[in-house]
Amino acid sequence: MEPQPIPLTEKQKMLMGEYYNAFEETLLQDRTRAKQLCQQLNDICDGNQSERSQLFKQLFDTDKEVWIESPFRCDYGYNITVGDNFYANFGCVILDCNKVQIGDNVKFGPNVQIYAATHPINPQERISGNEMAYPITIGDNVWIGGNCIVLAGVTIGNNTVIGAGSVVTKNIPDNVVAVGNPCRVIREIK
Repeated sequence: MEPQPIPLTEKQKMLMGEYYNAFEETLLQDRTRAKQLCQQLNDICDGNQSERSQLFKQLFDTDKEVWIESPFRCDYGYNITVGDNFYANFGCVILDCNKVQIGDNVKFGPNVQIYAATHPINPQERISGNEMAYPITIGDNVWIGGNCIVLAGVTIGNNTVIGAGSVVTKNIPDNVVAVGNPCRVIREIK
């Protein structure tokens, strides 16, 4: 008789891009922890960078110095990896239900939203409470303008600029300027 496979946890399913239950107890506890750390961060004056850096190191998967203006919100924090010299302006939200990798020298304008989370299009599946999440990768030397939204499963290439107000629904290559809703490449950066 073959051994029965060990069932996956909801967190494992979430990170594999499968349907998962976001209201499972462990995930609820993890989100509560992240909310508490975000609240502490948002209560500290932005000028007190050493205290804020310590909290970001507890929240994110990083040993880097992180500068994010308040207010900031995320789902879990531990799925966010940032490189050197990362800066996000006011109002950043990262729904990190899957891995969100941010490279070196990345800048976010105000109100940039990163959504690794998504829901089924089929209404019956959505009503059932199923959710999915897909990783997001942002390369090195990227500038994302204010009020941009980056959707689940997207990769933004190195040295790329995303124009303010864009909605990034598909991968964007290296060395380009891309704008619009949906975001599209308008020129190369030489």
